[in-house]
Amino acid sequence: MADVTLLVDALSPRPGGIGRYTWELCKGLRDHRGIGSLRYFAHNQLIEDPDRLVRGEHPPRARNLARNWLDKRAIRSSIVHGPNYFLPAFVDSGVITVHDLSVFRFPETHPADRLLEFEREFLNSLSRAAQVITDTETVRNELIATFAVQPDIVTAVPLGVDSTFHPRSAETLAATLEVHGLRPRHYGLCVSTVEPRKKISELLASWRGLPRLLRDQCPLVLCGGAGWRNEGLHEQIRDGVSEGWLRYLGFVDERLLPHLYAGSSLFVYPSTYEGFGLPPLEAMASGVPVIVSDRSCLPEVCGDAARYVDPDDAASFVAIIEQCLTDDNWRKGAIGRGLEHARQFSWRRCIDNTVEVYDKVSPAG
Repeated sequence: MADVTLLVDALSPRPGGIGRYTWELCKGLRDHRGIGSLRYFAHNQLIEDPDRLVRGEHPPRARNLARNWLDKRAIRSSIVHGPNYFLPAFVDSGVITVHDLSVFRFPETHPADRLLEFEREFLNSLSRAAQVITDTETVRNELIATFAVQPDIVTAVPLGVDSTFHPRSAETLAATLEVHGLRPRHYGLCVSTVEPRKKISELLASWRGLPRLLRDQCPLVLCGGAGWRNEGLHEQIRDGVSEGWLRYLGFVDERLLPHLYAGSSLFVYPSTYEGFGLPPLEAMASGVPVIVSDRSCLPEVCGDAARYVDPDDAASFVAIIEQCLTDDNWRKGAIGRGLEHARQFSWRRCIDNTVEVYDKVSPAG
C-alpha cells in the first residue's frame, strides 16, 4: 500500500476546478484500500484536517523548526502528490497533476503573477516528477510533445461527476430558483471563470443576437469566479444585465450549483482551451442539453453527447443556440445521450486510477 502526502494548498471556501479536484482526492484517498497512510501538506507544514481549509479556517500555527524538519523528512519518504502542477522544493521526486498547458499556449490570458510562478517552478517540478497525471489524453499528448516527457511516465486520469448532479423536477427546483428570479426550464446557463479563453464575450454577443421574444423567455445565467483580464467583458455583462436578458450571479455556493444546472434549459460552454471541462459533464448528468466549443479536449470529453460550435463564427453560434432552445426532438435525444455519457465518469474511478499511478512509484510498484 502507498504512503502518500497530498498537497492541499488549493483548498478554499471558493474553490476553482483544481480546488474541487484536490478536495475529491482528499475524500477518496482517506479510506482507499490501496493507501497505507495519507498526510496533508499546505502552507509549508503538515496539517491534520484539510476540511478546515474548505471552511476558510486558518491552519494551526506552524510547529517549531525541529518538528518542521522532522515532518519534511517523513514527507520525503512518502509519495508526494502535487495536484496543482508543482512539487515542494524540498522533495526529490513525486507525482504531479498537469491539468492543461494554457499558461504556455495562451500566456496573454493569464495574470502576470501566475506566469511568473510557472516560469519559476513548473519545469523544475516536471523534471523531478516520477509520474505525471493529466486529465485527458489531449493534454497528455500536448505535454509529451511540448516538453519531450517520456510517454511511459504520463497517465491520463479522467475526472468524475459528483452524484449531487442529477435531474430534478421543476416542482423541487421552484423555490430555490425563485430566490434568484429564475424559473425552471426558462433560462440558459454557463458556469465558467470569467477569463479570455472561456469565450464569454462571444457567448454574450450570441445570446444578444437571439430573437427578442426567445431571449426574453429564456435569459442567460452566468456564474463562476471573477477571473482576470476581463475589464471589457465586465462592461458587457453590465450591459446584458441592464437590458434584462442576462443574470450574473458571480461565484455560486456548491450547494446551489446542482440546482442551477438541473433547472436550466440549455448549458453552453464555448471555451477554446480546457484541460478537461467538467461543467459540461455536470450539466449532462443533470439532464440538460449541452453546447460546447469544438476545440481542445472538449470533443474527447463530451463525445457524441454534445452539440459543437465554433465560438468565433458569430452567425453560426446564434443559429445553434436558437435551434438547441427550440428543437424539441434534438433536445430529447441530447438529454438521453448526455445522461448515458456522464455515467462513464465517476470520482471513484478517478481515485482508483490515481492510486494505480502511485503504485508505479511506490517501492513495491
